Amino acid sequence: MTTVYVQIDLDGPAGTLRVSGHELPTVELVRAPGTRPDAHTPIGTRKAALLALTVDGEPAGLKAARGRLLRRSYRVDVRTGGARYRLVPCDHDQSRLTRNGRRIGILLCSGDGRVIDTWEPGATPLDIALGNTLAAAFGTGAAPWYETVGDIVSELIP
Repeated sequence: MTTVYVQIDLDGPAGTLRVSGHELPTVELVRAPGTRPDAHTPIGTRKAALLALTVDGEPAGLKAARGRLLRRSYRVDVRTGGARYRLVPCDHDQSRLTRNGRRIGILLCSGDGRVIDTWEPGATPLDIALGNTLAAAFGTGAAPWYETVGDIVSELIP
């Protein structure tokens, strides 16, 4: 695949994200007006009821897990265009994007709206736009459960 320019416009405090680019569908994610942003999620919330996702103006289904102890708890699922997408952490910094259960990309974003992406052959413009949207909105990566538990225990020991 050739290099694709992706424009990411994230305003976390306002709760707006727009991803676009040449030959890419425009993907927008908007937090409900008047809702207070949380400090841990770039878009300001993981509550799907407070978020509206559109792909080229058409609504898409979004479900974000709560983001707790296990890496899997940071997953984000999207249904659009007859496909199921999932972004889930695969190490401390990166997350993997799957379409219908097949890995199509690896993404890295520290929450600042800049995404580094690597795509498998056959990735589509929709895959790229949606992957960049999810990574920019929710960040990527997570610590393994045993490291998180160790941090909690170490905080409890004087």
